[in-house]
Amino acid sequence: MEATGCSAAEPFALRVLGDMMEPEFEHGCVIIVDPEGLVKDGCFVVANHNDEYYFRQLIMEGKRYLLKCVNHAYEEIVEISGLNEINGVISQKAGKRRKDRKRYDL
Repeated sequence: MEATGCSAAEPFALRVLGDMMEPEFEHGCVIIVDPEGLVKDGCFVVANHNDEYYFRQLIMEGKRYLLKCVNHAYEEIVEISGLNEINGVISQKAGKRRKDRKRYDL
């Protein structure tokens, strides 16, 4: 993700592709990523690991940092070296309807 005129600290939007994060995040929904968001166990993050970007739930087990899919059909778990690989925390999900919108930074 290259900067294109926005400050590196400004929130940005991404569209979810695939079903790995369903049912919480459906294919095609828009998420707001906050690079300055509070990283904590169980939060949803965008991370760069081995030059590949991941949108996953962060699980902290002691000194281990794991990226996990929400959809139980996928067993993939990616271990990252540390919080330095996290590009931002999901702060909002924008839905097609107002009732589908949700905040995660409260």
